[in-house]
Amino acid sequence: MRRDEIEDELSAHIQLRADDLERSGVPRAEAERRARVEFGGYQRVREECREASGGTFFESVGQDVRYALRLVRRSPAFTLVAVLTLALAIGANAVVFSVLNGLVLRPLNVVDAGRLYEVKRTDTKYPFQSYPDYLDLRDRNRSFDGLAAFNMVQAWVDAGDVPNRVWAYQVSGNYFDLLGVKPQAGRLIHASDEQGPNSAPFAVLSHAYWQSHFHGDSAAIGRTILLNKHPFTIIGVAPQDFHGTVVFFNPDFYVPIVNREQTNGVNDLNDRGKRWVFMTIGHLKDHVTEQQAVADLNLIGADIEKAYPVEAGKTSFALAKPSLIGDVLGPGVRAFVTALMVLAGLILLAACTNLGGLFAARAADRSREVALRLALGAARLRILRQLFTEAVLISLAGGAIGLAGSIVVLKALAQWQPFPRFPLTVPVLPDASVYVIALLLAVVSGLLFGAVPMRQVMRTSPYEIVKAGAFNKAKRLLNVRDCLLVVQIAICAVLVTASMVALRGLVRTVNGHYGFDTSNAVLANTDLEMAGYHGDAVRAMQTRMLDAVAAIPGVTAVALADWVPLGNGGGTGSPVFTDDTAELIPARAAARSMTFSVTPDYFRAAGTALLSGRPFASTDDEQATKVAVINEELARKVFGSTVEAIGRHYKLRDGTRVEVVGVVEDGKYGTVTEDQQGATFLPLRQAPWSSTWMIARTSGDVGQLATAINTRVRELDRGLPIYMQTWEQSMSFPLFPSRVATASLGVLGMMGAMLSVTGIFGMAAYSVSRRLRELGIRMALGARRNEILQAALGRAVKLLAIGSITGLALGILASRVLSFVVYQATPRDPVVLAAVVVAMSLLGLVATWIPARRALSIDPLILLREE
Repeated sequence: MRRDEIEDELSAHIQLRADDLERSGVPRAEAERRARVEFGGYQRVREECREASGGTFFESVGQDVRYALRLVRRSPAFTLVAVLTLALAIGANAVVFSVLNGLVLRPLNVVDAGRLYEVKRTDTKYPFQSYPDYLDLRDRNRSFDGLAAFNMVQAWVDAGDVPNRVWAYQVSGNYFDLLGVKPQAGRLIHASDEQGPNSAPFAVLSHAYWQSHFHGDSAAIGRTILLNKHPFTIIGVAPQDFHGTVVFFNPDFYVPIVNREQTNGVNDLNDRGKRWVFMTIGHLKDHVTEQQAVADLNLIGADIEKAYPVEAGKTSFALAKPSLIGDVLGPGVRAFVTALMVLAGLILLAACTNLGGLFAARAADRSREVALRLALGAARLRILRQLFTEAVLISLAGGAIGLAGSIVVLKALAQWQPFPRFPLTVPVLPDASVYVIALLLAVVSGLLFGAVPMRQVMRTSPYEIVKAGAFNKAKRLLNVRDCLLVVQIAICAVLVTASMVALRGLVRTVNGHYGFDTSNAVLANTDLEMAGYHGDAVRAMQTRMLDAVAAIPGVTAVALADWVPLGNGGGTGSPVFTDDTAELIPARAAARSMTFSVTPDYFRAAGTALLSGRPFASTDDEQATKVAVINEELARKVFGSTVEAIGRHYKLRDGTRVEVVGVVEDGKYGTVTEDQQGATFLPLRQAPWSSTWMIARTSGDVGQLATAINTRVRELDRGLPIYMQTWEQSMSFPLFPSRVATASLGVLGMMGAMLSVTGIFGMAAYSVSRRLRELGIRMALGARRNEILQAALGRAVKLLAIGSITGLALGILASRVLSFVVYQATPRDPVVLAAVVVAMSLLGLVATWIPARRALSIDPLILLREE
């Protein structure tokens, strides 16, 4: 009805003016024509009136959508390229954001997670506390509603069928109550269960373990099982959505921490010098700030340090969110995931610049259409709105496809088990925040590349366009499309540089020498206390195992070690003091050393070179003088040189004097990216351990050796838990960050290269297409082939050079973060620099090949005849 009223009003206005002209003597037909001319654009006035009345917004938006759909259907090639480009970019961002969200941003799935904090020491990057320190913090602090502790441990479970190895949380009695966790079945562990060491032989099953091993049977509650041959009663099942308080580690069991001797084989609940409590967590009180809590904890720490200067050492604390993976696996992991998010954002920016250039070219090709719409009275803002509508529709389609693809990838990642030995998961399934981010990225991307032609439309002169057939172009050093292409090429160069740095670092990592030889060697992990061995029985069984394996044909060396370098934990760091140091506190230490307990033939079995002195002998037992073999780094720090170390003594933290009998080559012990550090090797007889790694080196096939070792060990004790792998297979754990970094950066680099190729190709092809007549005239006047190529593609090549140099410089700066996760990753490697230059040159060659062929195949006679 309102539309009819507007039509009647406008028609009446024109007719009244025509009547006036007719009364002045103008013929009726001419009067109506002149009235319409004076009135102006009828359609424009009608739309303005309807918009002023407030009734056309949704209708006009619908018109824009329908028109945009017709346009994209008429250009299927452009639409397909644009949608797939955005699908790749938005999908990559959704995947990376889900990883960042799952491992870093998302809080733990517990009650009041916003107030949950981890208490960590400031003198180490690891979160470990001693149990007595935890008790002091729990009982004396005034800032937390409570403090709970937990640790992760392996155990051997016998539930009456086939014994198997499980991973368990050792938890304080208040752990579940503090987190507000309710049982799925039965009950959970409470503080009242703790009545002293080994006083609470209770076990709580994880929901997954309950389903997989007890088939969800409620009769499992109350059943007695054997943990390391100690009876434990199953008292409950944790809820299905609770997986502990480390976001990537899902345990099978929860047992009381006071039963550590039964589940770990050691009784160190009262040892303040041993830091084994993995994490201490608690809820801040409502009125307490983080700064106040830290001050409160440090007052307690000062008292502990004063009372126990030797055992406790420097004792100060800080707070962190327990869900942050970087606080567990090191700062490099969080930095790398964040950097990966930035690089994925650059991919999206490159996609937007690519599409922005295509949209600008598309707007130029549609210049006559835009000019005619302006001449007919269409508002410039309406034309811009229609362009934005088209861009947003394309971006939403690309976002939907990209999100669907990312969900498939994320589901695969969530089920991925990179290390079957550990209950590791990647909690990356998308939640509402991922969907919101994907939608925002789609909308913002559409607005970004849709805004590129805005300048052209706003400055369009309909008269000039209709006369000349194209947008007027001011002669500028760089136009908008040129700038976008430079940005896109620079982003591509950043990604290519980062991927080359990661690849070069991975090659060095795989081929590097870490102070041991992984070839032709098998590792077998056993824990004798899990099988019920204690005291002298442990040493006797270890000797029998060595003798049995040494008798296998083809075995050239066999030894035991409490840990192997880079072996999923790789020893413990402890202070080392010079022999004349009187005050044995950490501040007086000459160095910190990774410490390993090994049997006499270890260095030959490990392939570690002995530089001077002697290896251990069978006589280096508990009755003999304390001796050690140290590496070069420790010898330099403590004694000044490797030569002077032999026969000298140093002191341990407890005052024990140790004689150095040998010096071995340096190596890597904790991570492949660590700085060089000291290492101490002690005789296993003088520093006994029940959990050991057997290293067996063979001159034959390692697969056959593994089978033979398993058979010989089972002959000694069928119930002995054993885990076996080749040493080369075990390196998948320390090399995992490098491989993931290389793979992820390689994928992003390839995506950046694809976008860069399409961007350069689009710019070069458009340039050749728009200048065909000029190039034909040049050829008709006798221009040589190289001059034609320079005229047609010179600008594209210059932009490629500018963008590549800029991106290479930025890539060198951005690649520094890779040094945290990739061994010897340096962007200043000449091989990397040369590879980036070659890669960008090849990209430019590929992108300009077809436009160059087209430019050189121009027939000036045919072209000029068509003109």
